[in-house]
Amino acid sequence: MLPVTKATKVTEEKERSRRLPRMVWIEQPIFTTRAHVFQIDPNTKKNWVPASKQAVTVSYFYDVTRNSYRIISVDGAKVIINSTITPNMTFTKTSQKFGQWADSRANTVFGLGFSSEQQLTKFAEKFLEVKEAARLARDKSQEKIETSSNHSQASSINGTDDEKASHAGPADTHLKSENDKLKIALTQSAANVKKWEVELQTLRESNARLTAALQESAASAEQWKRQFSVCRDENDRLRHKIDELEEQCSEINREKEKNTQLKRRIEELESELREKETELKDLRKQSEIIPQLMSECEYVSEKLEAAERDNQNLEDKVRSLKTDIEESKYRQRHLKVELKNFLEVLDGKIDDLHDFRRGLSKLGTDN
Repeated sequence: MLPVTKATKVTEEKERSRRLPRMVWIEQPIFTTRAHVFQIDPNTKKNWVPASKQAVTVSYFYDVTRNSYRIISVDGAKVIINSTITPNMTFTKTSQKFGQWADSRANTVFGLGFSSEQQLTKFAEKFLEVKEAARLARDKSQEKIETSSNHSQASSINGTDDEKASHAGPADTHLKSENDKLKIALTQSAANVKKWEVELQTLRESNARLTAALQESAASAEQWKRQFSVCRDENDRLRHKIDELEEQCSEINREKEKNTQLKRRIEELESELREKETELKDLRKQSEIIPQLMSECEYVSEKLEAAERDNQNLEDKVRSLKTDIEESKYRQRHLKVELKNFLEVLDGKIDDLHDFRRGLSKLGTDN
């Protein structure tokens, strides 16, 4: 027997894909649905790789000549699923609309995403029916092989007895030929048994790898959940900080209103000052026009001095108010700088939160 190399397998796969349209016409479709097709990443054995850009037709076919069942899906001229169903296969529902099964012959895992849970349930039920039919077909084939083997042994024994009895005869040649054919069939049956044992071991190894991948995926999902909880707490903290900043903004607005009131008060004081200056000018004119009224001039002088003192007091008040305004403006600028810095940090946190949500959504889609 020649060794089966990777190149030989690739050539056989291409030949099987080339013959697929003709085989589809020979085989009988027994169930058809539509779904998005995925294959497991051969490198990581964790992530799903889309095999079709959109939902394609996925069908169960029954080969009458070989008494076998297959799942076949074609996207345009490309064959994306050509999986022969064996009794050892298992279809697993991983979510409400997604299911998968491992094909040891193709050395891959196929995944199907359906548009509804009902379609997934129908496909899984049909998978069980076809799997049971494949098991019955295999048992029937084994019974035929065992029957042929027993018949071969019986014929061999009878042939030996006939040789001992007659040592010749035209029937001996025919029996010997039948005996050789049965021996060849028995040898092929033993080879098939060994082949089935190898396939069973391969399926067990594939099942172990899939179990490990499933456990790693579950651990990764738990880690994502913990990170999501941390981000949610961080989001709540940021919201509380935003509330505090909004309260500080309200305080800034109150300071602005207070500054506006101070400005109005300054304008009023300036107006009073101008009035006092006008009154002072009038008094000076009167003192120049009526020099004979000295007593009144003295009174006016005292009033003028009082006005000047009031003016000085008003100027002191104006300077004090201006100082208060400068301090208020400085506090306002400082609060604006702090608010701007916080908003920049908040924008970074929100961007991180959006990236995390997209990662989480992608992980949910992959599962």
